[in-house]
Amino acid sequence: MFATELGSVAGDASTIYLRPETAQGIFVNYLNVQKTGRKKIPFGIAQIGKAFRNEIIARQFIFRMREFEQMEMQFFIQPGTQKKWYEHWKENRMKWHKSLGFNDDELRFHDHIKLAHYADAAADIEFKFPFGFKELEGIHSRTDFDLKQHETHSKKKLRFFDPESNENYVPYVVETSIGLDRMFLALFSNALNEEKLEDGTSRVVLNIPAPLAPIKVAVLPLVKKDGLPDKAREIMNTLKIDHQCHYEEKDSIGKRYRRQDAIGTPFCITIDHDTLEDNAVTIRERDTMKQERVPISELEDIINEKVNIKNLFI
Repeated sequence: MFATELGSVAGDASTIYLRPETAQGIFVNYLNVQKTGRKKIPFGIAQIGKAFRNEIIARQFIFRMREFEQMEMQFFIQPGTQKKWYEHWKENRMKWHKSLGFNDDELRFHDHIKLAHYADAAADIEFKFPFGFKELEGIHSRTDFDLKQHETHSKKKLRFFDPESNENYVPYVVETSIGLDRMFLALFSNALNEEKLEDGTSRVVLNIPAPLAPIKVAVLPLVKKDGLPDKAREIMNTLKIDHQCHYEEKDSIGKRYRRQDAIGTPFCITIDHDTLEDNAVTIRERDTMKQERVPISELEDIINEKVNIKNLFI
């Protein structure tokens, strides 16, 4: 555990211990979850929370910190099946990372030769950060070490009764563990680009996948008069119920496009004078800068389809 002091005066009474991983809370509660949820093995429990490391030198921005957000899943399995499930989660976790827009050459496995005392297999998924390949996620076959330790010291049984085999056993565990801060850093370092355009100018663009973009749509009246802002606000009010939207009417439309490119907004909707006549607007895509004229009546369905999180995983 990570020991530290709480309060203004140091001493034995002020010593506290911070958790180095979120996993142990899952192990303590696994049997409660299994029984109340009526779960059969195999099943997993996932959670996110604060974890702490006694880093001597915190460096490389948010890659290495003393306090960070950790996302972990403990997948409980029948003893003897750990090799199959370990390979299963290696494959599926790599697929998940690639679905977020990372290229094949930016991700790799690093299999551990020297294992922790509780593990019988371990591998890291490494991402090519600007400072080199570094660990992004760990997949570990932890055997039954954790549950048996909790059994021993708590004097409470943490065994699962399998009605199919008619036996009690302590489940084995395959763990996946990822740092949310590192995931954030990987996504942004991968997405942030400076592009040279055909007219000789350049633009800064955040090519984050549309379902992950913090702002999905920018609503931009071409000018601040002639009823265009009113029409833009009407469209904004329709879209903002389902999506995080941004409204802007200051500066030229070109400058506004560039600002939205830099913060990763995948779609800009421009309302011009023709909109008042034909009830159509122009949608501009961030990545291709392609512009398309679409009816306002179809706008909601078009945006919903393009920013749906399902697009990443199908």
